[in-house]
Amino acid sequence: MGILDQFKNKSNAGAKLEIISKEEFKKLADNANVTLIDVRTPEEFREGKIFHAKNINYFDNDFSSKINELDKEKPVYLYCRSGNRSQKAAKKMQKLGFKHIIDLEGGYMNW
Repeated sequence: MGILDQFKNKSNAGAKLEIISKEEFKKLADNANVTLIDVRTPEEFREGKIFHAKNINYFDNDFSSKINELDKEKPVYLYCRSGNRSQKAAKKMQKLGFKHIIDLEGGYMNW
């Protein structure tokens, strides 16, 4: 897999974050069984989304509690508008104990 960026969070050494190209993201996320999260606002989400994405707004006060309801053992695919919010969301998720987070390089704008 052509991983563009990968690192381990010191506070959660088992957590892995990958930033992958849109081609790889499409190939991997094009499956209704994967957890695909759009962290944009509901307004942005209504303008267009990827496949079967679920919207969990990064700016919502309850973002952490909503994201915490997901299975931390399964890979979670993330995207936002340009990649900035999804990176911030991924860091929060690592601290919450998520094991594997896959982020779309360049976000929805790159899609």
